[in-house]
Amino acid sequence: MNAPMPHLAGRTAPKPSADRTAKESEPAESQYLYAIIACPEPREFKTRGIGESGEVVHTINYRRLAAAVSTSPIVEYDNSRRNMMAHTVVLEEIMTECAILPVRFGTVATSADAIENHLLKPRYEEFTTLLEDMGGRVELGLKAFWHDGVAFEEVVRENEKVRKLRDALQGRSLEETYYERIQLGEEVEKTMNLIRARDEEAILSRLKPFSHKTKTNKIISDRMILNAAFLIDRKNAAAMDEAVKSLDEDFGERLMFKYVGPVPPYNFVNIVVNWEG
Repeated sequence: MNAPMPHLAGRTAPKPSADRTAKESEPAESQYLYAIIACPEPREFKTRGIGESGEVVHTINYRRLAAAVSTSPIVEYDNSRRNMMAHTVVLEEIMTECAILPVRFGTVATSADAIENHLLKPRYEEFTTLLEDMGGRVELGLKAFWHDGVAFEEVVRENEKVRKLRDALQGRSLEETYYERIQLGEEVEKTMNLIRARDEEAILSRLKPFSHKTKTNKIISDRMILNAAFLIDRKNAAAMDEAVKSLDEDFGERLMFKYVGPVPPYNFVNIVVNWEG
């Protein structure tokens, strides 16, 4: 005869609710990141997100921070003009309303939970400090170029050695003057760099008083003198505009200026995310 089953004390485990079961069965949606912002309440933005579907840009919030994101497949976005513009236009809308920390282009998270638990929570103090530094500030960019032919004319005028080398080449073959032409090129480059440094200092000395931080970037052409970014207080924007206008009036015969902004502060903060780390 079979023994009776023993009585087991304790409560029966509750069955999972239908809502919880449904939630856990739904796949987590991956998210494309644009920026970290100071935003304690959930919100959406008007500009549509990157990608063909143009998803709504919204926030994933943690305490007083948020990540601005849009739903996206986990793909590698190429840096085409279309994708770069989509990324930038989102940032430009957000920055009109609050301080931002741009996230590197092409950053995709596997889920909203990953952003909260592996980005916003562990780096909360870092992001809060950076946002305080960015508060009330914008980036402006200035590039300066010599007008065509100006730099060489000034090199010839200022450097007697260049003039003599140039004149000595007249009427002689390329083969005969090969090493002299190399010497001339080196002398021209040396003098041009001296003139560039002098012009750069003249420009920066008139703009730095209005700038909280200044960064000079790589020169990318022979005619370029300056490639600079300025992080300025919004209250100084008008004064900065006037200073650039004054530079154009004083140096316009020699130099051409390209002035842009306000733009997201790419040169002063660019959040890089390492999910594995």
